[in-house]
Amino acid sequence: MEAQANKTRKRSAIKAAFLLAFIAAAIVTARFTPLREHLTAERLGLFLEMAGPWAPVAYIGAYAAGVCLFLPGTLLTIVGAALFGPYFGFLYVWLGAMLGASLAFFIGRYLGRDFAASLIGDRLRRYDEAIERNGFATVLYLRLVYFPFTPMNFGMGLTRVRFRDYFFGTALGIVVGTFIFTFFVGTVKEVWWTRQWSGLLSWKVFFSLGLFIFSFFIPKIVEKMKASQRVGLE
Repeated sequence: MEAQANKTRKRSAIKAAFLLAFIAAAIVTARFTPLREHLTAERLGLFLEMAGPWAPVAYIGAYAAGVCLFLPGTLLTIVGAALFGPYFGFLYVWLGAMLGASLAFFIGRYLGRDFAASLIGDRLRRYDEAIERNGFATVLYLRLVYFPFTPMNFGMGLTRVRFRDYFFGTALGIVVGTFIFTFFVGTVKEVWWTRQWSGLLSWKVFFSLGLFIFSFFIPKIVEKMKASQRVGLE
């Protein structure tokens, strides 16, 4: 019995080591190798243009891979909004982000969950159980306050949160921020591309600019709502 337990702990430690190695390799590759020179809006745009009618599929796949490899999400989002416009850009960014978030979650869950569970004590175990019970609300809250996207994807895989709660909490939590950013970038790109500078005074530009500015206040609004709920329960 003890031998089997030791074997299980060893296997979980090896998987956790693979997870750490994967994360370290992804960060080093994206930031300290020649690949970094290709991670520009121009290079990514040319790659997607070469994909032709498969460009949306290629973009969604590239975005998902970028999420798992710790590539800058802002760059990928700007490329999507600039190439596909504010509406399709929003759709493809959201799909790519959801696919990448799901993949990262499963990587963290498969490689790191057992090892993480073996390390937590009674106090942390209570938090782990609380996350399982309130998974959807927890994930939604963290997404709305713009908790770092990729670290959270892997980190949630280490907890007991159910994938269903994680998926729908993420899907709803990133909708507002994704739409605001892609609508803003896509609208400004349309004006720049058509050279119709009068469009800078259109309602779409002012609306998108207003949404973009509003996005910076979302975390504070969510925090205040959370605080008011705590006061009401006391």
